Amino acid sequence: MTEFFTEVPEPIRYAGPDSDDPLKFRWYDADRMVGDRTMAEHLRIAVCYWHSFSWPGNDVFGDGGFDRPWLDPALEPMAAARTKMAAAFEFFEKLGAPFFCFHDHDIAPEGTTFAEESANLEAMVEEAAAHMERTGVRLLWGTARLFWHPRYMAGAATNPNPEVFARAAAQVRNCLEATHRLGGANYVLWGGREGYDTLLNTDVGRELDQLGRFLTLVVEHKHAIGFDGTILIEPKPQEPVKHQYDHDSQTVHAFLQRYGLDGEVKVNIEVNHATLSGHDFAHEVAVAAAAGIFGSVDANRGDDRLGWDTDQFPNSVDQMALGVYEILRAGGFTTGGFNFDTKLRRQSIDRTDLFHGHIGGIDTLARSLLVAQAMLADGALADLRSARYGGWDGDLGRAIMAGERSLADLHRLVAGNEVDPAPRSGRQEALENVVNRYIERVR
Repeated sequence: MTEFFTEVPEPIRYAGPDSDDPLKFRWYDADRMVGDRTMAEHLRIAVCYWHSFSWPGNDVFGDGGFDRPWLDPALEPMAAARTKMAAAFEFFEKLGAPFFCFHDHDIAPEGTTFAEESANLEAMVEEAAAHMERTGVRLLWGTARLFWHPRYMAGAATNPNPEVFARAAAQVRNCLEATHRLGGANYVLWGGREGYDTLLNTDVGRELDQLGRFLTLVVEHKHAIGFDGTILIEPKPQEPVKHQYDHDSQTVHAFLQRYGLDGEVKVNIEVNHATLSGHDFAHEVAVAAAAGIFGSVDANRGDDRLGWDTDQFPNSVDQMALGVYEILRAGGFTTGGFNFDTKLRRQSIDRTDLFHGHIGGIDTLARSLLVAQAMLADGALADLRSARYGGWDGDLGRAIMAGERSLADLHRLVAGNEVDPAPRSGRQEALENVVNRYIERVR
């Protein structure tokens, strides 16, 4: 078998924070116990197939220059797919990643007909199953690419043409069953084109109803085939379209409630999508957890000076630790995990650069986990938060929340007792200093 990553002859190992070896983990020790789970069990690391193995490094202004022999256009499409898959599983093994994620057309060529597309996917799923059996690498989630082909330029589920809706449904059926065949823990729907560019030609109410119907069909088929994984929606506010209907976690929750799907579908939160929607990553996790729809995470970051989805590797413990803290507060992952939906920078053209990016990103998550677990175990933030809301545990607070006080009752209380409480400090700066102290001392 051809070896594609010859500069990395053996699996990446943990060497400790004092190591200077760029091909060793400094913080990620897979078997280290953090609370009641190992690091590997907490983080459930996955590598994405699309950016790492299907992207040649191009952008809107130029062609790609990555060293990726499996993307050679001279290769026959199915031979290229098998070569790419061999390279991908070599990478998964050497990195020590327990999971991967894919779009249907990442692993299998589209073909010229739907029948050929279906046959290609079926064949490559069997190929993937053999690699998974050999390596022990598992599937975190699969998804259908319903945004690339010109037929989807006006959306898939929200398209004004019902035949496009039907074509998308058929594609999702294939990919959902492929995910089931491979033992996937989740299935993701990313509505990259489910939105609009202009209201001048858009019936928003109709499109939302179509999207609700589409998602209902997916859930029904999940149960029909006995898929035990979680169905996830990945929120994003815009790009490529002006407005996407799955703007953020709170928008998705309202959508799920409207169409009777809250209890069937959760969210896959991407860090860079959170910032594009004007939120922090921690906010998106906290909102999703409060609504009972937190599922999984795409770990990456954006660039503060650019207004689009740059999908860079996470490298800031300061930024990631609070998001990981909210995940731990919510009880941690069940079927989800941290998928590295990340792209190398366009000038990082060597194959080995894939290792450098993932090692740094995984170490960032590992150290963030240690910070978050330390704060959680010590009650560093929880105690102050509980004290701030302490009044709601008293007689008045409990009576209000139990529905035992009307608006008139509260008026009489205030008028009869001249209730005029003084404000109390939220202590934000003190709390930020607490977080910084944990970041500084964690080992």
